[in-house]
Amino acid sequence: QVQLVESGGGLVQAGGSLRLSCVDSRRTVSRDVMGWFRQAPGKEREFVAAISSLGNVDYADSVKGRFAVSRDKDTNTVYLLMNSLRPEDTAVYYCVSDPNWSGIPRPRNWGQGTQVTVSS
Repeated sequence: QVQLVESGGGLVQAGGSLRLSCVDSRRTVSRDVMGWFRQAPGKEREFVAAISSLGNVDYADSVKGRFAVSRDKDTNTVYLLMNSLRPEDTAVYYCVSDPNWSGIPRPRNWGQGTQVTVSS
């Protein structure tokens, strides 16, 4: 069973940076696509970024050039480095995974979420 555990959220000033981490706790090396969604207060969850086991990446237009997704295959960990943060980036960030890239719009597996708050 897939278990995704996020860490690294917190409070940061606008213009600052944060790095989120997420571990897939399975012992075997994951070949799943891994990524991140977020949900701001009063809004629907939205896609942020994803990375395949081969290193292919995709980003939401709103974070391109500011966020970078990466993964360590040896430790089943995916990272989200968030730079030039804006107040509108404030949200609960969820780690996700799915066996297939086509499944990412509705990922099969979700973490519990970590809060990111950007103050102006």
